[in-house]
Amino acid sequence: MFARLFAAGVLALAGCAPAPVADAPTRLPGLASFADWQAQCAGAGSGREAWTAPAPPFRVFGNTYYVGTCGIAALLVTSADGNVLLDTGMAQAAPLVRANIERLGYPVTSVKALLSSHEHLDHVGATAELRRLSGGETVALRGAVKPLETGKPYPQDPQAAMIPPFDGFPIDKVIEDADTFRLGSLTFTGHSTPSHTPGSTSWTWQSCEGDKCLTIAYADSLSTPAAEGYRFADHPDYVAQVRRGFEVVADLPCDILMTPHPGASDMAERFGGKMAIVDPVGCKHYAHTSAARFEQLLASQSGSSK
Repeated sequence: MFARLFAAGVLALAGCAPAPVADAPTRLPGLASFADWQAQCAGAGSGREAWTAPAPPFRVFGNTYYVGTCGIAALLVTSADGNVLLDTGMAQAAPLVRANIERLGYPVTSVKALLSSHEHLDHVGATAELRRLSGGETVALRGAVKPLETGKPYPQDPQAAMIPPFDGFPIDKVIEDADTFRLGSLTFTGHSTPSHTPGSTSWTWQSCEGDKCLTIAYADSLSTPAAEGYRFADHPDYVAQVRRGFEVVADLPCDILMTPHPGASDMAERFGGKMAIVDPVGCKHYAHTSAARFEQLLASQSGSSK
């Protein structure tokens, strides 16, 4: 099955746009293999201790690199016009992410833009510091601006009562849902996918190796945890929002799926060779599995007393 999906992904490459300027081979002195990443992260565990465990950078595809920790993703997309960083991780991860960027041969000041998935400290806790170090501009969908700038979740976020604040940061460029952000040859589309949080954003872009191009989807978290006492069944408007997020993710252009928590998209299995990296239905599977889990939760809450 996975071989067929991989073949379908390769066939979809025909007629793609011209490739961005590739990295010079000497520009990536610290690039690791995924086997190296697995070896270093083997002892990090699978819980929160992995969120700040250092990991080496590896290539996702083309000019897209994983520069995050063992447990939290951060992606660097490079070009001759400057680099884009998606997510930064916990505040403690700022020096780790910076070190990984520099291991690839780029100064931190090569980061010209910083994009975010959602407004929780485990994914944007280091953004304020990396914005300061890089001088890059921050970009966000309009619906995500307030919590990113204040460092506090929206009150309607089901997790608001249990999520600590983080160092907020100004948003330098605001775009609308399904709009694009461009940095030279790079183009990113921001998609509002408000399942995990009200401001959740998924991003898609194209990376190329020679004349082969793939669309990478950095699909935001689709899990639906909540603070103690919160019942989704009591908030039908929010339930509709959650379901809308699932639908958007299911329809994303998606040759390679990446997620803020690597385990949510089976990153170790896919890049470790046990599953296909290129999976044109990866986003659909991720969304449908998450939606089924949410409907089970909703049914259990609807059948329980307040």
